[in-house]
Amino acid sequence: MDGATAAPIRTAVVGFGVSGKVFHAPLIEADPDYSLDVIVTADPKRAAEAARLYPEARIVPTAEEMFAVAGDLDLVVLGTPPLTHLDLGSTAIGHGLNVVVDKPFVTTVAHGEELAARASDAGVQLTVFQNRRWDADFLTLRKLLRDGALGEVRTFESRFEWWRPEGFGNWRDTATLAEGGGILHDLGAHLIDQAIQLFGPVVESYGETANHGPRAEAADTEGFVSLLHESGVRSRLWMNGMAAQVGPRFHVLGSKAGYTKWGLDGQEPALAAGVTPSDAGYGVEPRESWGLLGVDGSTTPVPAEQGDYPQFYRELAASLRGQGPLPVRPSEALETLTVIENIHAFA
Repeated sequence: MDGATAAPIRTAVVGFGVSGKVFHAPLIEADPDYSLDVIVTADPKRAAEAARLYPEARIVPTAEEMFAVAGDLDLVVLGTPPLTHLDLGSTAIGHGLNVVVDKPFVTTVAHGEELAARASDAGVQLTVFQNRRWDADFLTLRKLLRDGALGEVRTFESRFEWWRPEGFGNWRDTATLAEGGGILHDLGAHLIDQAIQLFGPVVESYGETANHGPRAEAADTEGFVSLLHESGVRSRLWMNGMAAQVGPRFHVLGSKAGYTKWGLDGQEPALAAGVTPSDAGYGVEPRESWGLLGVDGSTTPVPAEQGDYPQFYRELAASLRGQGPLPVRPSEALETLTVIENIHAFA
């Protein structure tokens, strides 16, 4: 797309489950750089809901119908299970369309490399929706590190846990490891990506996974990952969908101070409740959710940075218009997927 182009980026969202409905459609609709032109969902109830929420969008039941009007589109967002990403992404690229792939990126590193090569050869942009880079707590921790508030960081602990023994009620409950299922593929992709963003490339990795769900053939429901970064920092990451009591979201120890934060970022539940990025207070963490900085006996609440998932699409718009880099490069998603693949090979 030309850098001088002022027309909205014509966008299709494929899938209207949690990914499409809660994240992508609201973020795209709220950004004046985009128009939400097509939503793909075969579920009649979801189609009716999509038509109610986005009356100007065309609702179609299949990707084939969406690709039939590819000439009227600039961007395709894949909010579908990871097993579909290679085929749908390749087809979109073949139509000359830019592509956003929700994580998990693809099921294997080889598939990710193939998709990235296709995009490069076609001269289109391919990126991965690693939205947790714009969580309020992550932005706050990144600022503390930038300011040197913790001194030399030695260990980084990160958890993404909740109590959901009944499952998700979607493809995640039944997807096998070969289909990109499992909590390591899903939440692990966020936690590993965040750790690499904060502390750099990984030189050693170790992991443990377990399936405590009702289906013995399903993928993992619990995982632990230990990473040694080139910087010398050790990251320890936990992910669990069946945690009756959750641990701290972040627990970071440095030579001068520590930082501990409890609770998950509030943007997802806010978006699910119908809050839009343009609403006052979007992304603002309440004071009682702030993390603590310091040494035991002398800690101070740290004002949270404002959460900002819309920044992903702002950066993407600039990149599509030749005005900046992609918000997430395919090589970064492949780095995370390589860690996951290596852990699954030995766990």
